[in-house]
Amino acid sequence: MHLANPVVLATPFFIALVVAEMVYGRLSGRARYEPRDTAASLLMGFGNVIIAGLFAFIFLDLARLLHPYRLADLGFSLPVFAVCFVLDDFIYYWWHRASHRMRWLWANHVNHHSSQHYNLSTALRQSWGEQFTPGVLFLMPLVAIGFPVPMILFVHGLNLVYQFWIHTEAIDKLPRAFEAVMNTPSHHRVHHATNPAYLDSNYAGVFIVWDRLFGSFVAEREDEPPRYGIVHNLATFNVLKIAFHEWLGLLADLRRAKSLREIVCYVFAPPGWSADGSRETTDSLKAQWDASRAPAE
Repeated sequence: MHLANPVVLATPFFIALVVAEMVYGRLSGRARYEPRDTAASLLMGFGNVIIAGLFAFIFLDLARLLHPYRLADLGFSLPVFAVCFVLDDFIYYWWHRASHRMRWLWANHVNHHSSQHYNLSTALRQSWGEQFTPGVLFLMPLVAIGFPVPMILFVHGLNLVYQFWIHTEAIDKLPRAFEAVMNTPSHHRVHHATNPAYLDSNYAGVFIVWDRLFGSFVAEREDEPPRYGIVHNLATFNVLKIAFHEWLGLLADLRRAKSLREIVCYVFAPPGWSADGSRETTDSLKAQWDASRAPAE
């Protein structure tokens, strides 16, 4: 069965909503846009579509190799679609969490966080190198279980479509019952923030329950407005630098590594790890923040 790509189908609506948010932001002041930043995000999204199309064979070939060993042949039905959607989101949570905790994955994911603005165009600032990271393996358990590959790609696309609308400052917190279960703009603003209080939290795609279950949930606070970007902001709108700066940094570290241990750590340890301990990781930044809040004895 052939299934259309939900992201491709939704793209005209994405563009229309970006324009609508621009107008709303101009009138209300509740959505901030910088033309060069928005252009960079749109170019990153366009590049992602092209590169993903060119290298889709990597995922498809891996799935084809695994297909004969699947546990079942689940076929197409609404219940199977529903289960596949939930499991895909569960896997997305762990991929996303790993992308903040493993530098190889972070080198690919960091460009999504590189904007210092938070608006609907930020959702389109997507990576150019997922196919060259372990991230391409994360959906393989769904193949092994027996979900059809077109279904896996379809529900994964739905997941990405859902995440578009949560990249905005124009929507406040939603009703408590919705915020308890679903990912929302409030939850995702926390995820994109560089405030030490918010670092490495709210990895959910659709269901925030994963963060609540696995200890990574942090609520947005009125006394702690999110500051967006990355710990060391790029100060550039050059899409090539946005796309490849962390890859180049990783390669530079690998060239200067003096042992196999250092090579392994530069690739698989959290972003910011260094052989001499001179750099900051999110763990060290959070520890400094916790220490600064501790009452004096």
